[in-house]
Amino acid sequence: MENRNTLKADFLSGNNDSLLLDVYLDENMLPYLRERFAAALDSFGENFSEDEVSIFSAPGRTEVGGNHTDHQHGKVLAASINRDAIAVVSKSSKVNVISAAGGGRISIEVNDLAKKDDEEGTTASLIRGVLAGLTDRGYNIGGFNAYVTSDVLIGAGLSSSAAFETLIGTIISGLYNDMAVSPIEIAQIGQYAENVYFGKPCGLMDQMASSVGSLVTIDFLDPAKPVVEKVDFDMAAHGYSLCITDTKADHVNLTPDYAAVPAEMKAAAAVFGKEVLREVEPDEIIKNIPLIREKVSDRAALRALHFITENTRVDEQVAALRKGDVAAFLAAVKASGDSSFKYLQNVYTNKDVDHQAVSIALGVSDYCLNAGGKSHGVARVHGGGFAGTIAAFVENGFVSEYKSAMDSLFGNGACNVLQIRKYGGMKLI
Repeated sequence: MENRNTLKADFLSGNNDSLLLDVYLDENMLPYLRERFAAALDSFGENFSEDEVSIFSAPGRTEVGGNHTDHQHGKVLAASINRDAIAVVSKSSKVNVISAAGGGRISIEVNDLAKKDDEEGTTASLIRGVLAGLTDRGYNIGGFNAYVTSDVLIGAGLSSSAAFETLIGTIISGLYNDMAVSPIEIAQIGQYAENVYFGKPCGLMDQMASSVGSLVTIDFLDPAKPVVEKVDFDMAAHGYSLCITDTKADHVNLTPDYAAVPAEMKAAAAVFGKEVLREVEPDEIIKNIPLIREKVSDRAALRALHFITENTRVDEQVAALRKGDVAAFLAAVKASGDSSFKYLQNVYTNKDVDHQAVSIALGVSDYCLNAGGKSHGVARVHGGGFAGTIAAFVENGFVSEYKSAMDSLFGNGACNVLQIRKYGGMKLI
């Protein structure tokens, strides 16, 4: 642990700039980051008496490939980003967490880890669930004081909850287990906390990308034992930035649209006597498209078509990155987005065709990124779809022009310029 006031001085003086650049990758962020960490250290001091502290970090994530495939036991490609949740931490007899987002102090006794039904849907349930998951796996746990602040964009599909779960797991790993809890285990424990204690039936992609870091490909053929592989690739060094644009579209009443995607895919699988589409050979699906149309619907057939081609595209993306073939990677990203629009059909809701913010964002992106006959990047729907955000990989030299185009459509600050960070959950200092 380090002295809190010494750390603050080191951040403000620039002594920690090399560390910040290594983690966050963007020199333009340095003034913001210096102040961010100094303010977090001050806030910790205002709430807790200890002067010796550590700092932990866990990133948000972005989906790159595998749109709506995980629930069918498919493949995904995801990445951690240089927006994160950070915690200034000291050891304590119990867990005390204060968040910059408000809500007051959360206090949890480390010997009181049973699920509490009245805690469902709260931050306390996630903390308690992570502690319980670590205990169940035989790891040491203990108390800590933490001041937490996050710049992971809520509602932009970057998974702020997974970053928080990863952060708590990494804190316990660092304080009480010499960082011996593997990133994969931390991700699985985070999913357990969210499923069982928080009460949300999420998959594992978000937690895995946040915990493992960099680009990570996951095969959910056996959801109980997903195959996870890190894909080392420095997107920034290859001249591209990740731009996430929030279209400010309304998510109200979209639950039936989201629910229909896995329901229709499972209905298509049931035509073959299977539970999910991964259990059906792709050639069998293509050969029996007329039967899916007859037994279920045309849209279910199209969504099944998306699934089998999207699984292949994830492999194509991973292979391209491992060969350093950026052009092939971008082509596969674009094909994934086109399939999501045409076959998965999750870019707008057909209950309200007059409002298509994501379609507008994609259309203007295509025009802007290909103006003058030269491609400057690709864009695709991000996350669950129907409303919300798009993701674009944009040449570094063209980012300013692209951001200006998106901000003019959806308001200043709608487009956020990010980098793919190489670290997952980590002890920063």
